[in-house]
Parts: sequence; C-alpha cells; structure tokens
Amino acid sequence: MSTRDLFDTIADVGSDEEEDEDFDGGGGDVRPKKSNGANGIEDSSEEEDEDDEEQLAKEGAGFIADEDEDEDEVEARKERRRRKKRKNREAEEDLDEDDLDLIGIERPEREDDTAPKYKRLKRGHKEKRKSRGIDDIFSDEEAVDDIDEPRRIGGEFDDFIEEDQFEDEIEDDRDVTQPGINLITQGLQAAGLDEGAEEDYRAAFGDGTDYDWALDMQEAEEEEQAGEGRELQLKDVFEPSQLQERMLTDEDNIIRETDVPERLQLARKPFKELELTPEAMQQRLEEEALWISKLLWPKKGLPNYFQTPFQNAVRKVLEFINVEDYEVPFIFNHRKDYLIHAPGDNDDQDDFGAPPPDARPERLLNQSDLWEVFDLDLKFRAFAEKRDSLRQIYDNVRAVQPEIVDGELEDLMDKAVTIEEIQELQDYLHYQYSAEINEIRNESNGTQKRANNARNFFDKLRSGKAHLFVKAIGISAEDFAKKAEGSSRGPQVIEDPPYRVMELADQMAEPPESAHSLLKSAKLLFIQDLQQSSRLRRFLRGSFYQNALIDCIRTDKGMRKINEDHPYYEFKYLRGQTFLDLNGRPDLFLKMLKAEQEGLVHVRISMGNYESFRSRLHDKIVSDNVSEVSETWNHLRKELLDSALEKLQTIIANGVKETLRARCEDELASRARENYYNKLDQAPFKLKNAVLGSVPNVLCLSNGKGERGTATLWAYIENDGRVMEHGKLVDMRLGNQERGIPDGADIVKLVDAIQRRRPDVIGVSGWSVETRRLYKDVQDIIAQHGLTGPSYEDEQTGQDRSDPLEVVLVNDEVARLYHNSGRAAAEFPKLAPLTRYCVALGRYLQNPLAEYASLGKDIVSIPFVKDQTLIPQDKLMDRLETAMVDMVNLVGIDLPETYDEKYLSKLLPYVCGLGPRKADRMIKAIQANGDEILARFDLIGVSETSGRDLKAAMGPKVFQNCASFLYIPYDSTEEASDYLDYTRVHPEDYDLARKMVADALNMDEEDVKAEVDDGGPSAVIRKMVREDTTDLVNDLALEDYAAEIEKNFGQRKRATLETIRAELENPYEEIRQIFALMTGEEVFTMLTGETKESLYEGMVVPVQIKRTFPDHIEVRLENGIEGGVSESEFPEGIGNGGQEPRHVYQTHQTVRARIVYLSRKGLTAQLSLREDLIRQPVPKAFDRIAGEWDDAQERADKQAAEKEKEVASGRPNRVINHPLFFSMNAAAAEEYLGSKEPGELVIRPSSKGFDHLVVTWKVSNSAYQHLDVLELGKESEYSLGKQLRVGKATYTDLDELIVNHVEAMARKVAELTRDERFQSGTKEDTELWLENYCKANPSRSMYAFCSMPKHPGYFWICFQMGENKPKGAWVIKVVPNAFELQKNAYPDMVALKNGFKLLIQSGAGARGVARR
Repeated sequence: MSTRDLFDTIADVGSDEEEDEDFDGGGGDVRPKKSNGANGIEDSSEEEDEDDEEQLAKEGAGFIADEDEDEDEVEARKERRRRKKRKNREAEEDLDEDDLDLIGIERPEREDDTAPKYKRLKRGHKEKRKSRGIDDIFSDEEAVDDIDEPRRIGGEFDDFIEEDQFEDEIEDDRDVTQPGINLITQGLQAAGLDEGAEEDYRAAFGDGTDYDWALDMQEAEEEEQAGEGRELQLKDVFEPSQLQERMLTDEDNIIRETDVPERLQLARKPFKELELTPEAMQQRLEEEALWISKLLWPKKGLPNYFQTPFQNAVRKVLEFINVEDYEVPFIFNHRKDYLIHAPGDNDDQDDFGAPPPDARPERLLNQSDLWEVFDLDLKFRAFAEKRDSLRQIYDNVRAVQPEIVDGELEDLMDKAVTIEEIQELQDYLHYQYSAEINEIRNESNGTQKRANNARNFFDKLRSGKAHLFVKAIGISAEDFAKKAEGSSRGPQVIEDPPYRVMELADQMAEPPESAHSLLKSAKLLFIQDLQQSSRLRRFLRGSFYQNALIDCIRTDKGMRKINEDHPYYEFKYLRGQTFLDLNGRPDLFLKMLKAEQEGLVHVRISMGNYESFRSRLHDKIVSDNVSEVSETWNHLRKELLDSALEKLQTIIANGVKETLRARCEDELASRARENYYNKLDQAPFKLKNAVLGSVPNVLCLSNGKGERGTATLWAYIENDGRVMEHGKLVDMRLGNQERGIPDGADIVKLVDAIQRRRPDVIGVSGWSVETRRLYKDVQDIIAQHGLTGPSYEDEQTGQDRSDPLEVVLVNDEVARLYHNSGRAAAEFPKLAPLTRYCVALGRYLQNPLAEYASLGKDIVSIPFVKDQTLIPQDKLMDRLETAMVDMVNLVGIDLPETYDEKYLSKLLPYVCGLGPRKADRMIKAIQANGDEILARFDLIGVSETSGRDLKAAMGPKVFQNCASFLYIPYDSTEEASDYLDYTRVHPEDYDLARKMVADALNMDEEDVKAEVDDGGPSAVIRKMVREDTTDLVNDLALEDYAAEIEKNFGQRKRATLETIRAELENPYEEIRQIFALMTGEEVFTMLTGETKESLYEGMVVPVQIKRTFPDHIEVRLENGIEGGVSESEFPEGIGNGGQEPRHVYQTHQTVRARIVYLSRKGLTAQLSLREDLIRQPVPKAFDRIAGEWDDAQERADKQAAEKEKEVASGRPNRVINHPLFFSMNAAAAEEYLGSKEPGELVIRPSSKGFDHLVVTWKVSNSAYQHLDVLELGKESEYSLGKQLRVGKATYTDLDELIVNHVEAMARKVAELTRDERFQSGTKEDTELWLENYCKANPSRSMYAFCSMPKHPGYFWICFQMGENKPKGAWVIKVVPNAFELQKNAYPDMVALKNGFKLLIQSGAGARGVARR
C-alpha cells in the first residue's frame, strides 16, 4: 500500500469542520482520530507511526506545492473555491418547510439534527432510503441505489472514504446541489401539471438559474480581491468617497489618460461613443446642423440671406467638436474664419437667397453661441440615441412579424425633432405592439414566454369584441389625427353602422359580457387609441404652443399667506399670460413655479381658444349622415373625443410647463453667465501711464463693521501675491489743528508703512457705512502728508512726475467669502480674519480672474442676477464655468510661473483641453521632467532642440487644444527658447508665422536655410526680435496669403494671419477691459446691504436719535446711513415756538421716520418725523405685468377674509379707514406689537359694541395698555364717531387721539424709564435695592421708580426713610403729557421728584407706609 493510500494529505489539513469517523480496514471498527501536535490538526492516516520521515518526505514531495505553482493548479483551486461558495449559497437557498407547503410538495424526511453536520460518508438524498444494517453495507445493491454517485475502482471502502478531495472539490450535479429546485420539479410532475402549466409556472417563478451570471461575477470579484501577491491599490487604503473627492478613482484615471479634452469626456459620459463611418458621420452632422440651426437662428436677428452660411458655420463647429474633439475656446480662437462670413466665401452667385457680393463681413457665431451649440450637441446626442433605440425596437418587431408596417411610426420617426416626440412614439409602439415586444424581450433574455394572463389590459380588449366595436365607430385614431392635421389624402368618408350604438352592442355582446360592459370596454379602448396617437399629440402640441395661456390660481393657503407685501403678490391674480408676455421675464415664470411648489398657487397652462378648437375637431370625427342612428354614433364619437382631449390637454400642459421651465432657467443662467463674464473681463488695477496688464503693489485697509473700538487692520501685498507685512491701527482719528487736537497715534504708523513699502495703490473696503469714513480719512492723511504714487514721465513736458497716492474702494464680494473660510485659515493660519480679508482685497486688485477662480463651487454664492436662486445650482455652475474657461483662455497662462504656484495653479483646470484631472497630470509630468519646461512641445515629450528624455504631460489631441493658451516667456539668452511659445500663435501655425517673418525681412530660401541651420526652426523670428523689426509684418498683404493658403490647402486662415501679425508685434497683449471701479450704486449696496427695492424714498423706517438741536435732529438708520431731520419736519408741537427737541427726544431713542430724500452716493438721507406723513400709506412701485388681473377674485378674497374674521370674533367686523386699524383681538394685537418699538400702537374693534374702539399701545417689553375709546355722534353703526372719548379727554379724530393722548403718554413713559432712579426689576427687587442702599448709608433716605407689569401705564415710586426706618410705595399714573401722583399732576420728571419730596415733607410719607 502506498503513502497516497495511507494519507489524505490535502483534505484533512485544517479541516476543523469535519467530524467524520474513520473505519479500520480489518473489521470496520471505529477508531479514535489522532491529533497532530498541539495544534490539534486531525490526521486520517492509518499507519503514521510505522512510516519513517524520509520515506514520507520522498513520497509526499509531489503533494507539496512550491511557490511557482502550475497555472492549471491555481485555476483548479479557484474553481474549487467557487464550487464551495456556490454550494454553501445554494444550501442557504433551499426551500424550507413553509415554502414546500406553499407549493404543495410533501416535505422530505430530514436526517436527525443531532448527527454530525458534515459526513465523509456519501449519502444519497434524491429519494428516501430505507435503513440498512451493518451486514448490508457491502452488498451489491448499493451500486444500484447509488448509481448517480461517482465510483472509483479501488479498495472496498472507496465508496465511503474520500481520500484526495476537499469537500468543496466534490462535483455534484444540479440535482445534488439544488435539492430545493428538484423538489419543486418533482412536486410539479407529481401534481399532474401539463407542460403548458409547468411552463407558465417557470415563467413566473424562474428555474433557479436566472442570476447565475451575477453570482459568477461576484465570485470572480471576490477571487480577484483575495488574490495572493496582488499589488496594493488606493482603493484598498482610502474610502471610495475620499477617492472620489480627490479624483483618484479608476474612472478618473481613465479620464486622465484618454487623449480627449476632459470637459468633452465628462459631457459625453452619459452617451454612447459615436462609431460611424465617415459617410454616416457626415450625414449625421448635416442633420444635426439643421436641427440646431432651427433653434438658434431666430435668436440671431441677422438678415435672411445669412441663414445658409449660418447653418454651414454650425455644421463646421459640430465637425470640430465631434470629429476633431476641439473645445470651444480652440474653435473660437483658431477656427474663427469658419465663424465669420466674408464676401466671396464660396457663395453661389446664382442663388437668389445668398448674401449679396457687397455684404459686409458678419460674425455668424460668437463665443456664447459656440457654448450653446456645444450644449445642443449633447441634447441631440440624447435625442439621436433615443430615436435609434426606437428604430431598433421597431425593426425587431418587424423581424418577428414581417407583415407589420406602421405608417404612423415610419412617417413620424423621421419628422420628430424633440425627445418628447420620440418618447411619445415609443409609448405608441409599446402600446400597439406590446405582445411582440414582450416576446422579443423574453427571447433575448433567454427566458420562457409568459403566460396569457401576463398580457396587458388593452391587449385583452383588442383580442375581444371591443376591438370589433371600435372598428364600427368608422374612423381610427390614426385617420382622425391625419384629418385633424390636414395630412389625409382624399376624402375620408365615415360610415355609420345600420344600428344604434346600444343595439349594436346588444347584438355583439356574448354572455357573460353585457352590452354595457362591451360598450364601456370599447370606449376605453378607443380613448386610449386617441391618447396614444403620436400624430394627434404632435398636432395638439403645436396648437397648444401657438395659443397657450398661463393663469395663476391662488390656493387656499396662498390666499391667506400672500398679502400685498409678499414677493409673490405680483402674480397672485395674474391671468391670461401668453409666452410673449413673459418674454424677457424668465424670473417671473420661475417664481410662479416656486410658488406652486410651495403650495401657494397653481400655475395652469391651457389652450386659449380651446372651445373653438374642440368644435373644429368635432367636425373631423363625425359623419355627414343625417339620421337618428347617425346621431347616436356622432354623439358617441364626440364624447370619446372630448374625454381623450381632456386627458391629452393635461399631459401636454405638463410637458409645456416643464419645457418652459427649462428655457427660463437657461435664459436666466445665460444672464448670470454674461454678468459674471463682465466681472472677469477686467485687467489688474492700472496705474496712470502704466502698461495695461501690469500688476501693482497694494496696501489694503479695513475696519470691518466699523463699530466703536474696532481696530483697522492692513496688509501689504507684493505684485507677485506675497503678503510682506501686516499691522493693526487702533487710534486712527484725524485731529484738528485749529482746535489743537492732535492726530491719532496710529496715523504715524500708517504713514510710515506707506513710505516704507511704497505701494502703487491703497484699497479700502468693509461691511458698514463707517468704511466710507475710513476711505475719506485715508485720502485726507495722504493729502496732509504728501504721499505720492510711483513716478511716471509726463507726456507733455517729458519730465518725471508723480500724483497723490490713489485710494480706491474695492469690491469685496470675493473677500467676504474668503476671509472666514477653511482655505483662508489653511493659507494664512496666523493672520486674523480681517487681515485675511485685506489680503483678498489686495489680490482682487492684482488679479480679479484668479480671485474668482479660487472660489471654486462657492462662486454660486455670489448673486449675478436677481432671483439667481431660482436656477438649479448644477446648471448655474456649468454656465459660470464656461465664462471662466473663456476668460482664462483669453488671458493665457504663464506655464513656468503658474504650474507649481498653489494660488495661480487653480486657473489651469480652465485651460482649453484640460480639467482638474489633466491639469494634475500635466503638473506631475513637468515635475518629473526636473521642473523644467523650455518649449510647448515639451508637453508631449518632444524636444526639438535637445535630446532630453521627457515624460509626456498629455496626448496630441489635448495638446492641440491647449498649446496656444499655455505660454512660455521668451528668453533671448536661452537657445531652446522660442519666441512663438510666448504668443497666442498655435504650434500648427508656427511654419506660417516663420514664413511671414521671412517675407517681412525679405529673406530668400537660402538665407532662411542658413539662419535655420545656425539657430534652429525659429531662428528667423529670433533675428527679427533681436533687431527689433517686428513692425515690418504690418507691411505684409495678408489677403494674398489667405487666398494662397485656401487655394493650396483648403483652409481658411485670414483671421489667423491677423492674430499672427498682432502677436509677433506684441506677444500676449492684455486685451481685457481696464479694472472696473465700483459705481455709486454698488458701493451703496456693499456698505449698507440695501438695494433699490429694499430702501427707497417715501419708506417709513426706524431711526435712532444721535443728537438734538433746536433747528435739526441728527439720526442714524439701522443700516448705518446718517440722516437729518430739519425743523420743518418736526412733529406738531415741537420746534417753532413749541417744545424743544431735547425735551422730547433722548439720545439713542428709536422713533419712526419717513425718508424724504436718499443720497445713495453720499450715504445720507433726509427724513421727516411728521405724524401725518408717517401715517400715509407707503407708495409701493408695483409694475404690474401686461395682461389680465383678476380684480373680482381679489375683491372676493378680501371679503372672504373679512368674513372669516367676523366668524372668528363672533361679531360683524368693522373696517375703519386708517392705516393703523387692524381687525384683530387683544392677543393678536399684543403679538403684532411684540416685535415693535415701545410707543407703537394699533387700533382695533371693541367687544363692547359698535360705539367703542380699542387702542392697544406698547408701553414696554411685554407690557401693553388697551385704551377704551367711546365713539359719540355716530352717523351709522359702522361709521366712526365724530367725537372720541378716552376717560375724560375728548378728541375729534383718531390722529388727534394718537398724537395728543397715546404718543403723549409714550413720551412720558420713555422719560420715566430713562431716569437715573428707574429700576428695571420688580417692586421687590427695587425695595431690596433701597434696603441695601440704606444699610450702606444709614443716615440717608432714598427713593426709586419701577414698573407695575400687571397695570401697564402705572409705575411705583418706592422709598425708604433710612436704615430700619419706615418703607413705602406710591402709585404713579402716566397721563397725556403728565404724571399723576397722589392726585397731583406733574409735567416732567423734575417736577414729579420735587412734588414727591414735598409730599414726604408734608407728612404724606407716613400714610404711604400703608400703601405697600
């Protein structure tokens, strides 16, 4: 016996799950297992002790695998693991007893659960076996019983002891591995199901193998992950979200390496790659150019004879994008000749529609148009893919049923121009041919055909009598749609059946179906036919767009919530708006939809002339016969058509609404893009007579919010962006020499910093109106100390001169987002946030483009248009990014200076052809090449002048896109430096530029060759630069060059030649607009946070009293604007011989005032405190949109609101014509006044009846007094009384009552509460304070005032005569213009105090003790 027979060398090692018993070869006695050492590894050998180690080593050598294992063995082991996993999974999927009961299969008897889980003994489980005795173990019957089991020729125990296989190596057949499924099959056969029923059963529940492919994929993935020696990858270390954030996923790496511009790859990601023959591609481009031109041409406003050249230009752009993979900036800068129509550009002179020969050159497509073409190209891809899918499904249907020829599909498939139309055709196809499509789907998926009950509802109707009844209607949905749109050929005669509708239904109905049920089914089927008709929908949609009306219907919630101050009020009752009415107001429709989303309105889009339209369609569907029978059929046809039209109108209206939403979002996003582009289109701040584009040294200051005690911080930024110095200025007040007041101590520090650093400009900004004061102070400091900017040569005198150092207010919209951001903290961790703010201001002056680019996705936080939040952020971000891409490529990137500079390198992803991933790859390639880049061709790993071994930073296609926008400054001392690399000239045009220079220098071919042999390809250009003769290129006749190039090479290069000439003379000239200084309106908004809509003349605002003078009062608005009130605008009784303002108004008191004049430039205002002006309604500029306003609905809503208030209050609601009158109860009045200032009031109805009113006014926080007003001399129940009595006082009108009673009391309350003896706590707190005071001053008495919260308008005067002396408290009543104490009236606090002291001295204090 060999060692192989003795040892199971593989199966038992580490198999701790197996608890089988080994049989002794002699008699079958069970023998205990042996354990191999301390590890307890079981060994199944029978004669282990009798074999020597050498022999075992020799004979077992073949069973020990080396590290270099055979590939077949590796595959075999993987296969074993797969089988084991599958077996375990299938065991988990075995049907339990409940499942077997459910499908009616007898439960198989289970083996004893106490038996070991895994047995090395093979047990059949395909059928129930009888138990066998020990004597039967070796009988021949086993061969019959276990015929399905694998047999081996060998020992008598070979059927029981598996020696050389793992448990997972046993290859069981399907019956063994899936006992649950076999039981189902056996159960089905035992149940007597026929083949069709069994087929239906399997179609419904599957056969258990449907997802094997997924399981195989999972196993393969698990094996790959568990593979030995696999290289450690990033995904093994980082979370997927981290990889995605850092753009290090496999998908990101594919984008990096694929030689296609990154933005093109990302945009095309949702679509299939175009794999077309050249002929098919040209045909597609022609179709797409026509499709896009129809959408863009109406917006251009060009003469009609440019329409064909325009379409040709669009087609050429599409070819550049789809075939050449060019991005928009490349097309705009290097293929601009194809975007311009010039006289003689291949015009057909015989074509009467062609532009005339003398037509001026016309730019057909600008840069914004190119981005729109790019966007529409993506939409066409989606449209074309959906159309191709539709055509494929239709071809598959015809392959199954060749006799199917659908005229509607074949006709409209080529006419469809929108995804919506394609979707409707697809719905129609699935509706008409659902059975055939299901059959195709089942065959392609490899599954059985479904049972008949799987057919859809309308398939069943079509297979019954309902279909025949529909035919009896006399016209199909397709024929009706053709008649409606006027495309039917010849007269379409509709024949009526000889029987009435119900009679025919009775005749056709067969039990158990009744005539009514048959008619109902036929109606459903015909209505559905009409609804699914693509031709009818197409016709309806066209009519809908021509006559659509938009109505805003307020909801119940909107009726209550949208008041006249609500931003949605402008369309609350808007009716009958056409698309033309909304032209130029995309924000209005988007606000409507937002209000609808909030449940405040319902935006209804309907057909304007629907009734006449429906009547015309009725004429198309009825027959011309005149009889009672025909009448019943025509009535049925109209009924069915009306039902279909009602549903179709809702469907089409929803589609129109979403289409209009998308267009409005696009238009609003385009406006935001345009405004953003204008902000980007500004060069660094330009000094007088400095070169445009030069970067200044900047010193910026800010006092932040400008609050008292706030220091002014400053930072100095060099023109290379480095922060060289910063500081803090605390005492910056300007002195007054006339009064002998010195300047603040820190002014000297500022002057010293300016003289030491010599900045070119000083920037100032902040968050409050105080910033303007700082701006003026800095200007005065510069003037007083004679600080000047850099010197320059005077053009007139030729002498050097210098002007006073310029101070500018800087736009801080970027700095506000930056200074508290994590990016700022990481970049300048030791600087204060306000200093970082100053740094951002300086950078904005130096490089606005880089500052906006540094914001990244935060750029959407800056408002570029009103209601920008209505645009989806993704769409807005995409549009804004295109503006940044355009501007970065217009300016260009100094590659050696930028690639490794953290701040400026944020611009690289916006370079044409690049993106964040490809820019990262380029940077790493440059670093790998020794941080040296000498020429543009280095980027593709090609060195023209040296044999350097370079790593390519990109592929040829990406290089083609980005090369001209990455420039390398020319160094005449460096042999490898090429002057053209410092220009906007593309490397593809280098030879052309060199030829132009050679011609300009009058060099012949021999001279050029000699120069090139000596100095390289650009030696001629180096010669021109060295000799400073670049202006000679202006003498060249570029028209001849362009004609020759087009003739010989078929390329248009006229505009390119102009670019070359300009760049040779002035490489990478700054062509942006000059730095834009802030306008007065922008400064006003930046410093106050107010706009024209939020602050305007005539508005009533709260103001704070600063100082009072006999003839004027100085005030301040909440936003910091300084204001003044002249004597003529004082309230009645104040000034002009009345009370002095200082006796009425206290410093820091808040009052209401009306804005009379507002100076936005000076940040000042003139106001009025006159009560008659304050009470006047605020004139609200409401520009109502042209259209219908539902005044009747508005009036009805107001009446309903009043009625609702009457019901709530339980009495009729009074309406008083006064701006302070509100129909509310006491609780509502107190809630309304809760956020108001003390002294504010409301007038409201009284529960005492129609001859009473209540004036509720705010005495103090949480204290409100309700004054009962008795009306006398009323003309009617609802009119206001001619006399108004409050207590003993009588007034003639409400205004007099308010001024002479309420406001008079409010002034007295304010006077008392501001007194130094007033205590803000309770009476107990005040008495405790008095007690402590008297303990500290035993010989003195003291008094204090405090409020009486339970009785607003009343106060306590608490007093104590000394330590351990009597205490007391008297009540003070506030009356108009006086205080009442002990029935004595006192006009002011001084009189009140003196009166109190006299009462105490007269002995009233003793009586006061009892009044505690």
